[in-house]
Amino acid sequence: MTKNDFKPVVGHRFNLRADWGSVDCEVLAVDPNKTLSYTWGAYDLKSVVTWTLTPTGTGTHLRMEQSGFRPDQPQYYEGAKGGWQRFVAALEQVVARIDCSPSEQAKAGIVE
Repeated sequence: MTKNDFKPVVGHRFNLRADWGSVDCEVLAVDPNKTLSYTWGAYDLKSVVTWTLTPTGTGTHLRMEQSGFRPDQPQYYEGAKGGWQRFVAALEQVVARIDCSPSEQAKAGIVE
């Protein structure tokens, strides 16, 4: 995952850093166990990322939306599209470790 100095406090400014670069962010909204929204600023991209959790009959639905791409910024849209797909895939692996019992984790090769 990315290095950061995130705090779930409205108005808190933080920076996400990874091998792809860094982005400046500011927390816009926090509704514990429901919604997290923050700005995402890099170069001339000024967008908003919103994560929403919705309970379902079998668990929780996670929705992520990044909005604010201008028509003249297709490179940012395409970069985000690929980047978020990689991030969500990595997140799925982390969640799988949490959801599995220790014996299931060992069978899947998750536990060392």
